[in-house]
Amino acid sequence: MTRYTELPQAEVGVIGGSGLYQLVAGGTTVEVSTPYGRPSDPVTVGQVGGRTVAFLPRHGADHRFPPHRINYRANLWALRALGVRQILAPCAVGSLTTELAPGALVLPDQMVDRTNGRACTYFDDGAVHTSFADPYCPNGRTTVAAAAREIGFEPVVGATMVVVEGPRFSTRAESQWYAHQGWQLINMTGHPEAILARELELCYTPIALVTDLDAGVDAADAVSHAEVLRIFAANVERLREVLYQAVPALPSDPSTCACGRGHEGVPLPIALP
Repeated sequence: MTRYTELPQAEVGVIGGSGLYQLVAGGTTVEVSTPYGRPSDPVTVGQVGGRTVAFLPRHGADHRFPPHRINYRANLWALRALGVRQILAPCAVGSLTTELAPGALVLPDQMVDRTNGRACTYFDDGAVHTSFADPYCPNGRTTVAAAAREIGFEPVVGATMVVVEGPRFSTRAESQWYAHQGWQLINMTGHPEAILARELELCYTPIALVTDLDAGVDAADAVSHAEVLRIFAANVERLREVLYQAVPALPSDPSTCACGRGHEGVPLPIALP
């Protein structure tokens, strides 16, 4: 087992989504063992804007892990073991409304979980109930919004993201049902990533890039994986610029944020530093 005290330490974690496989140039590659197995890839630790950042590609650098096979518990544990307390989480999303076209940058404030069978807690024994009414960090959302505006990438602040199991895309009927609930975005990786971050008392901020109109919105076409990657690739440099602006602007002391009191101090079942 890794002796976490011997690992390099980072302040901020970035979990890269589809198409964002690298962020830190010239960083140190770190292998982190966890009680939950191996993370998606080794973590790269380096500097962004004077802050030490740990970067982890969610699907692996070669995109080998589909959404339902990602080891979310190992990923979040590895970042926390490296000292991370704040996480920025870029992700590709579909839009459930014509008001959010491909290329839009959205900062969700709510989530609906429609996944099934994923390991979604570190507390497998005992009754530990984590506060999750507001799943995402308000400080992180405000910081990222300001950073995006700084580079001229006007964000949509506030939206509900429904997370589906995947790896298939939705039927038109499913997509229309989600939209009728008033939800705006659809994604496959946002759960359990967000709740695991909360259990580890981390600030977690998703940064959603719209890559397509979902099947129930665009009656003339259907979602394809190739189109998702094409739109993400077309916007990935602007997304990197948002991250480069946001990372140094994050609060230097996140300990006062309510995200750090998700389960009122109940200790984790396996110790972390």
